[in-house]
Amino acid sequence: MPSKSPLVIGHRGAPGYRPEHTRSSYELALAMGVDAVEPDVVATKDGVLVVRHENEISGTTDVADRPEFADRRTTRQVDGAALTGWFTEDFTWAELSTLRCRERLPKLRASSASFDGTEPMLRLRDVLDLVRAAAVAQGRDIGVVLEVKHATHFARIGLDLAPLIAQELRDARWAEGELPLIVESFESTVLGRLRAEGIVASFVYLIEAAGHPYDLLVAEGSEALSYPETVAPANLDRLVGQVEGISVDKKMLLVPGTTLVADAHARGLTVFTWTCRPENAFLAAPFRRPGGKRAFGDYAGEWDVIARQGVDGVFVDHPDLGIAFFRG
Repeated sequence: MPSKSPLVIGHRGAPGYRPEHTRSSYELALAMGVDAVEPDVVATKDGVLVVRHENEISGTTDVADRPEFADRRTTRQVDGAALTGWFTEDFTWAELSTLRCRERLPKLRASSASFDGTEPMLRLRDVLDLVRAAAVAQGRDIGVVLEVKHATHFARIGLDLAPLIAQELRDARWAEGELPLIVESFESTVLGRLRAEGIVASFVYLIEAAGHPYDLLVAEGSEALSYPETVAPANLDRLVGQVEGISVDKKMLLVPGTTLVADAHARGLTVFTWTCRPENAFLAAPFRRPGGKRAFGDYAGEWDVIARQGVDGVFVDHPDLGIAFFRG
């Protein structure tokens, strides 16, 4: 990755301004100067890797308005929870390519929602090629932070993401270290499998503020460490040699007196955090300001608390604000 610190990563592109995971969202983030962009990766029925926040797509596409797909609405168990909607694994890529994207948070981001219906979904390959082209055009290193979504779920239904992703990265010439690549997931087992595939990347373990990793719950039951337990000082030692870093919910860095970043750095682990957003709806209570959920609060105050801890990377929805703050 570029040597700047912290890295400013366009979270699904620039979703503060355009519907997430669309071409215009990624293009805007790249034009604003991000160090990397982050696509979330799920799979279709025919094994094509697509970029969506979740495999359930009713909130980010027009699938619910498409009568030809009405019979695809179903209920599935995903990571132990029942979800009802339309799922990528029930469609071919040819079918999904006919859908159009929508803003996931229209009540909060009405301006972004004005672009609803104008762009199709993207494949992972589309994003990889887009970033490569931008890096050449801008004459600088730009990375991809690839998030593997629901690996255990997909493996159970016969869509093993690890070999699919490894092959896609090889085909796109992103597997050998030619371009900056980070692979991240809330499930550590898929990171280990991709490392074993020989993918040249930094591997980063995503950490929720609460709950348990689903892959470990399936494998270990009640013995599985929770996410907070995983990043306790005694357990961080277990991650050394398994991953290069962790990426934590920013709530964990806003706890007074936390030493999480320092503890990880002491063990040679990098620390990223997600997601730095300016709207009151996403800010911790002390940083909210009048104007309602959509209004920008004292995001600089919250981000300053995070920056002072020495994090190595931040995920942002508004790349221009992130670059102005963290590079200013």
